[in-house]
Amino acid sequence: MKNKKLIKNLKIVRAKVDDVAGIYKIVNQFAKQNLMLPRVLNDIYERLYEFFVIKYGSSKNEKVVGCVALHLTWVGKKDEVWGEVRSLAVDEKFQRLGLGKQLVLKCHKEAKGLGVKKMFALTYVPEFFLKLGYEIVLRDSLPHKVWTECINCPFFMECKETPLVRSI
Repeated sequence: MKNKKLIKNLKIVRAKVDDVAGIYKIVNQFAKQNLMLPRVLNDIYERLYEFFVIKYGSSKNEKVVGCVALHLTWVGKKDEVWGEVRSLAVDEKFQRLGLGKQLVLKCHKEAKGLGVKKMFALTYVPEFFLKLGYEIVLRDSLPHKVWTECINCPFFMECKETPLVRSI
């Protein structure tokens, strides 16, 4: 299949309940390869409003081929909220088409519309985010609120994710 034709058949939309299984499958496929953190179904359902998905196929037979979540964190100062790019994944068959970049830019656009001025990501693949204008920062420079979720992660004491930040 040619790339241009393939891209024309893809669309980024807000995730719906019917997309949860696809999000779960694609995220945990990469988690098994130690490329991202796993997600449990309950977490995806409870945070579904944070997700965008890329769908491919006809309306009767659409498949989730990419996803991302935009999570907001209040940093404790008046009106200061940071956006986090989470669970960014693109099916291997659809990689190298710029879809990951489109998903992150969708998060940036949504965050900016909400009044967010700073984005961050914790990732095993910092090179991707560096190409999008993010900068590697010290873990301690992230808002303390971020760590309230990290403390429940099974990898908390041996975290290998790289923190990155970008103004939008």
